[in-house]
Amino acid sequence: MKVLVPVKRVIDYNVKVRVKADGSGVDLANVKMSMNPFDEIAVEQAIRLKEAGQAEEVVAVSVGVKQNQETLRTALAMGADRAILVVATDDVHNDIEPLAVAKILKGIVDEEQPGVVLCGKQAIDNDMNATGQMLAALMGWSQATFASELTIDGDKATVTREVDGGLQTISVNMPAVVTVDLRLNEPRYASLPNIMKAKKKPLDEKTPADYGVDVANRLAIVSTGEPEERAAGIKVGSVDELVEKLKEAGAV
Repeated sequence: MKVLVPVKRVIDYNVKVRVKADGSGVDLANVKMSMNPFDEIAVEQAIRLKEAGQAEEVVAVSVGVKQNQETLRTALAMGADRAILVVATDDVHNDIEPLAVAKILKGIVDEEQPGVVLCGKQAIDNDMNATGQMLAALMGWSQATFASELTIDGDKATVTREVDGGLQTISVNMPAVVTVDLRLNEPRYASLPNIMKAKKKPLDEKTPADYGVDVANRLAIVSTGEPEERAAGIKVGSVDELVEKLKEAGAV
């Protein structure tokens, strides 16, 4: 079985995001970028499937700017076998929309014929949480979202999902698209020897035209702003005082 893992280049989760002065978007100048943390979990899970003998090959894919090569090299250093970069824009501020990404991924899936696609549940930059579901719909495949556990047995996959009320375990037919959640695993660090080896692993470059996909944006950002500052809290000396304050605030 082959495993396909889409990965996205985003602002590093440790970096405090700054909004542009004109409110047109987020300032990316001299900002550290890294792999989307949920995608990193997906890469780790794909590698574990290979180590367990359930997969023969792990292919990492990224859609965006030329600089996404760095993100793909990270996936290769972790243990992916090869990578595909679809250069869809020259502007780092141009975020390719989920439907366009899903259509490109469909073209890649048609070519590569993987047994499973492992995606992060969402990207931490736009929090769209849509690409995996859209890909499953375009392919007509089973989908399992927010996975915190994954077991593959032949033509079935058992997935434990994190839902609002707790955990839900489902069984889906393969091939399938699985979007992974935070608690699925702990991604490994790439060792120096593997980082060096990753430089020699295959990385193919494609364009959206190779898959007949138009990546023109359908959405426009009207404005971007900092979140409102939260009002300061207060300390109370007893439960009775807490209840009284809640009543005054209309919370009870």
